[in-house]
Amino acid sequence: MSTATNVWVVDDERSIRWVLDKALSQAGLNVTCYENGKNLLSDLTTSQPDAIVSDIRMPGIDGLDLLEKIKTGYPDIPVVIMTAHSDLESAVSSIQGGAFEYIPKPFEVDEAVAIVKRAIDHGQKQESTSVPNNDSLSSEIIGKAPAMQEVFRAIGRLSKSNVTVLINGQSGTGKELVAQALHKHSPRADNTFIALNMAAIPHDLIESELFGHEKGAFTGANVSRKGRFEQANKGTLFLDEIGDMPLEAQTRLLRVLQEGEFTTVGGRTSIKSDVRIVTATHRDLKQLIRRGTFREDLYFRLNVVPLRLPPLRERTEDIPELVACFLTRAVEKGLPWKTIDNAAMERLKSHMWPGNVRELENLIQRLAALYTQEAIELADIEYELGERNATPADPDSEGLAKSVEERLTTYFGAHDGELPTAGLYDRVIREVERPLITLTLQATRGNQIKAAEVLGVNRNTLRKKIKELGIPVIKGGK
Repeated sequence: MSTATNVWVVDDERSIRWVLDKALSQAGLNVTCYENGKNLLSDLTTSQPDAIVSDIRMPGIDGLDLLEKIKTGYPDIPVVIMTAHSDLESAVSSIQGGAFEYIPKPFEVDEAVAIVKRAIDHGQKQESTSVPNNDSLSSEIIGKAPAMQEVFRAIGRLSKSNVTVLINGQSGTGKELVAQALHKHSPRADNTFIALNMAAIPHDLIESELFGHEKGAFTGANVSRKGRFEQANKGTLFLDEIGDMPLEAQTRLLRVLQEGEFTTVGGRTSIKSDVRIVTATHRDLKQLIRRGTFREDLYFRLNVVPLRLPPLRERTEDIPELVACFLTRAVEKGLPWKTIDNAAMERLKSHMWPGNVRELENLIQRLAALYTQEAIELADIEYELGERNATPADPDSEGLAKSVEERLTTYFGAHDGELPTAGLYDRVIREVERPLITLTLQATRGNQIKAAEVLGVNRNTLRKKIKELGIPVIKGGK
């Protein structure tokens, strides 16, 4: 990248301007800083930079207004938006407004520099888009964690397209909420959104549910009925737990995706389909392909854009806001208001949450419904999580790390057929976590980026775990 490359930074916070000025200058870029958008717009009339980095919340002209003016008059200049308000609305509005990228504060300086460089390299190819006049742009998805910010950015990028999306995530992570967001922020927002859970429908009824049926097509078909594809015409059809779809229905779904038309069960006339397909699963579809229970050609049709939802344990910084939201919902349902003290909140943040956000919401509702006192304390949380008698695990325990299966077999055998005390999952995870991360770092020679990839976790989550568990960092690793 040439030293003649110019970057303009606008932010009303002096400290942010200083940090970006130093970091971008060290990267070989010429930096000009502004404390407001008015002065920047004035200078644009005489010269244009290679990229602009702008805060979103500023006095006078805010970042979104500035973005719109830049994209109207100078559509070829890539704009990177920064904000401390890391919500879905900000992300979607920024991306839909034509921003090249969206950076939530606080940010890692190296990553910010890398994004600016990508914006410059992107150059003249960025197309201008407009901010939709949509009063429903508020988000029901909470997520300030870096992993969720990636999801928000993806929703923003995908909002203007009809591309097929496959959402991967554990049960309870909010896959349907993401599918709804993809629909709500798309050109199909004024049309129907239909969600269908493949695991909840008897296999012999799935084709009828999807494609409809004619009267007399099968026993019990006393009247003709439109299927979900026809009902969702011009809108979005969300197929949850797609891995549970039987092979016969997979074949028919593949035909719809390939040809854009289908026939009802018992029908002969083809019906055109104009439906955006969004699917989701918590299962490993590649493994199902190897087993012969999922079609490989359908997988490639559905997996055009994969979107991973992180489990709650990878986004524990979101738990306080999630708790506040669920407490409010409980009050709206007629339950008394509750508060969570600091120790109790920290315990919630340390829990592994195998049931993810859904498990957390159910717990908060249970606390609101069953506890008479207003303030929920640590003992209450311990009791509800079933771990009052649990003892902290020794992170340096080598026995379990060497042979988990052997230890667990012995552990269960010692109970003479009776179940162990509650909380076994978390106790095992705590014992396995440290040696797992340590050995992975050793295998990657301290490269944290590679280690995070091998472990399948967010890099920020890995760094947090390294600090929490006191794992020594190998020098030279990133």
